[in-house]
This record gives sequence, C-alpha cells and structure tokens, in this order.
Amino acid sequence: MGKRVFIIVMDSMGIGELPDAGLFGDEGSNTLGAIRDHENFFCPTLKSLGLFNIEGVGGGVQHPLGSFARLAEKSMGKDTTIGHWEIAGLISPKPLPTYPDGFPDDVIREFEERTGRKVLCNKPYSGTDVIRDYGREHVETGALIVYTSADSVFQIAAHEDVVPVPELYKICETAREMLQGEHGVGRVIARPFTGEWPYTRTANRHDFSLVPPGDTMLDLLNEAGYDTLSVGKIYDIFAGKSVSEMNRIKNNHDGMLKTLEMADRDFNGLCFVNLVDFDMVYGHRNDVAGYARAMTEFDRDLSALLPKLRDEDLLIITADHGCDPATPSTDHSREYVPMLLYGKHIKAGTDLKTRGTFADISATVLAYFGVSPGDSGGTEFLSESVTEAGKLPESALSDDDLMQIAEEMRKRSYAPYSHYTVGAALLTTEGKVYTGCNIENAAFTPTVCAERTAFFKAVSEGERNFAKLAIAGGREGETSDFCSPCGVCRQVMAEFCAPDFILVLGSVRGHKEYRLSEVLPFMFTNKEL
Repeated sequence: MGKRVFIIVMDSMGIGELPDAGLFGDEGSNTLGAIRDHENFFCPTLKSLGLFNIEGVGGGVQHPLGSFARLAEKSMGKDTTIGHWEIAGLISPKPLPTYPDGFPDDVIREFEERTGRKVLCNKPYSGTDVIRDYGREHVETGALIVYTSADSVFQIAAHEDVVPVPELYKICETAREMLQGEHGVGRVIARPFTGEWPYTRTANRHDFSLVPPGDTMLDLLNEAGYDTLSVGKIYDIFAGKSVSEMNRIKNNHDGMLKTLEMADRDFNGLCFVNLVDFDMVYGHRNDVAGYARAMTEFDRDLSALLPKLRDEDLLIITADHGCDPATPSTDHSREYVPMLLYGKHIKAGTDLKTRGTFADISATVLAYFGVSPGDSGGTEFLSESVTEAGKLPESALSDDDLMQIAEEMRKRSYAPYSHYTVGAALLTTEGKVYTGCNIENAAFTPTVCAERTAFFKAVSEGERNFAKLAIAGGREGETSDFCSPCGVCRQVMAEFCAPDFILVLGSVRGHKEYRLSEVLPFMFTNKEL
C-alpha cells in the first residue's frame, strides 16, 4: 500500500483578519470567532487536534493531538480560486478581475452574440435574490440572468425548464472561452434553478474555472505518477488539470461520506477535498446559526475519518479564505486560515506558528512524496512535525482537556426528570475522543447514561482499546465536584476495559483519577462465562 495524504478545505473558515484586511474592506472579520460561542457549535474533534491552540484563536487544549499553524494568504485576493491555487503552490501576485459595476458593454454584447440570448441584470447580486427579482422575466423571455459578486465570477442563472442544464453548461463553456486575458475571471458558474416563483436553486451548479497559469501541486504529483483524487469542486477549481479522479458531492456531509470511502480504498497519492456549504450556504447568507451547526456536523464526520487513517497517512485540514457571517457584508473576507496536521507519525502539539503563505501546504505534501516543489513559494513544515525515527507520538489529551470536553457535553444532556446532567469524554489508546451525554425518558428503563453513550458510539465505530474516561455531572446549573458512574455503566466498562482503565472523576475545578478495579472490585466479566 502506498502513501496517502488527505487535504480537507473548510471553504471560508477564516480565523481572523489579515494585516492588510483594510485594503479589502474586511477590518474586524473573524469567521470562526463569529460562530464559536453559538449554542449550535460543538467541535471536540477539531479542538482535540489543536484548532483553538492556533495563534490568535485561544481556548486550546493542553496537549493537542496534531500539529497546527496559522496561514496568511500571500496572493492578492480572497476568493476560492486564488485560495486553492495558493494551497496547491501557485501564488497570484495580481488579483483576478472583479466587476463591482457589472461587466462592460462590449463583454455583454459579445456574450449575447455568441449565445443568441439577451442578458438580464448584469450587476453584483445575491444568488437567491437575483432569481427572485429577475426569474419571472427570464421565464417569460428566455433571456439569461448574468450577475457577479465581490469575487471574480461570471454567473449565469437559468430555469431548467427554459434552458436545460446541458445547454446551460454549453453556454458557460462559451463564456469561459471568451473570458480570458483582461477579463479572465476566476470562474464562470452555472446557476440553474427550478419550480415556481420565488424559485429554488438546484444542485446542478457547475463551475468553469480559469486554467491555472502555472504548475500546481496536482501537476507535479501527476507527473510523478501519484494519484490525484478530488472530492467536491476541486476538479472545477483547477479546471480538471492533473486531476485523475473526480467525485461530485451534494453537500458537506456527502463530501465527508465520499472522503470516508476514499479512506477505505488503496491509492497512492493525494485526496483533495472541498466542503463548500460553509461558504455557499451559510457564510454568504450571514447565517451564524447554520454555519455553527455545519461545523458541528463536520466535526462529527471528522471523528469517523480519524480511525480509518493508516500508519503512513497524513491529514491536513485548512481553509481558502474567510466569509464572516456576522458582518454586514455577504462576501468573502481577507483572513488568516487554520492548518491542522495529523498522522500517526506527527508530533502531537507542535506549534508551527504563523506562516507567510498557504503554499506551505503544497511544499509539505510534495516533500512527503519526495517530489521537487519546482517554483512554489512555500516552505515545507513536515520536517518540524515528524517524530524521531517514525516513533508514534506519546502525548495525549490531559485530564483537564478531557474534563473540559465532558463539561461541554453536559450542556447537551436531556434530563427533564432528574435534572441531573452528565457529560462524558472517552479517550481511546489511539488518541481519539468519543463523547456522550445522559438522555432520559419518561420511562426510566430506556434512559441511557453519558458514559454508555460514549462507549456505544466508540464500539459501533469498531473501537475496542480505551485509555481513560472523564465524567462531569451535577444538578442543572451547578458544577458538582464529583460524579460517579452508575452500576450499569461500570459493568459496561468491565466488558471493554482492563482493571487498570482510568476514570477521571470531578469537575473543571478539580478532579481525581481512579482505576476501574477501585470502583468495581470483584468484576464479573466475559471471562467468568
């Protein structure tokens, strides 16, 4: 089996304004900061990997499981295309053209002549608002709705009953052919919609990107004989150049399901993933609650990916720009982005500081595969992150870290009868964390404790080796100094854990370790059967 690298781009997950944010009108933008305190946000997996240990973020754990860094964008832009190109090692010193007043008359005239259809709108617009305001006229006349945004895009919206999707794609290809050079926008985007007014956009969006003007990480890996698999709109962003396999997705969750499928496969090379819902569905619509919920869903899917990673695999989690849903703007924001690096041979807790370009990711991936980075402006950080002689990292989450996660899980408890809330954080010997909260029922027999919830989640994912369990509990609104597992939960632990399995009991104010044999002496296990 070959080496594998997974890069997951959380599209638009910025972590704070860049020093030059003022040039882009983005002072004060912080996408993660806008959602992290929302009740829908709960990301213990990302937290355990080191997301909140990154410089400028705050609230990290004592012993993160991954290496981490804050990346600044060196390219002059804040859009998806330039951001991904830089991740792949291609820095853009000039921004792609944008059209705050709409496209020039000569561009629209040539487009109408080539397509045989008139144009409506031709100004910056929200994708949902534009079909509301121009959709009826489009349906009546057949004229195409052309609009743009603060990004370098030429977007074409059409009703699928008026302009069938294949025809819309051909129209976009025509636009892509003519929009080169001075008017070489980053993307021409097909935006089909359907139904009756006020209409609904469909999942048949398709991006027709500008071909990267130089070699990227994908080109160099492809030339060296490595697989280059794409999930989501990676294929579109790079105009299909040097992508050996394309996998389209319906949404973020579908993207992660496709990534899980990739993790079960034998391949030798890169799996490059883009999760666009963060940006398209929530960031641009200023939906703080939705963005927070989407991050929680991603964190849950991410927890399912980690156990599938093999000894030689690398996982890199990053972003391409920001899109702060809490600012008045609905456009992208010029922000730092996170970088989390995880693998069995990666030094846990390595702070790779703030780095000057996204291209450091490309340089690191190419270094891992032994491929020359060519003219890439990036600097690899693999040599700073790998353990000596491939030795597995020994550090893991501390008791304080686990207790903090357990306390956060208490907030999710459903205890309307006893009003006694409990959260649990179960650490495996591989460093993965499974969480649980107590869930009561009007009939007490079906009630499930937090501890068993965490164990059942882990066991259902194939886990069998556990290191310790933190338990936090108490009456609603109170912080108890001690919460002991019930007898049923102790019996479940006896089924799956050795007598020296560690229980961390207490609270964030103070806690103590106990061995399972201390809280359940004379255990009756499957050995007695």
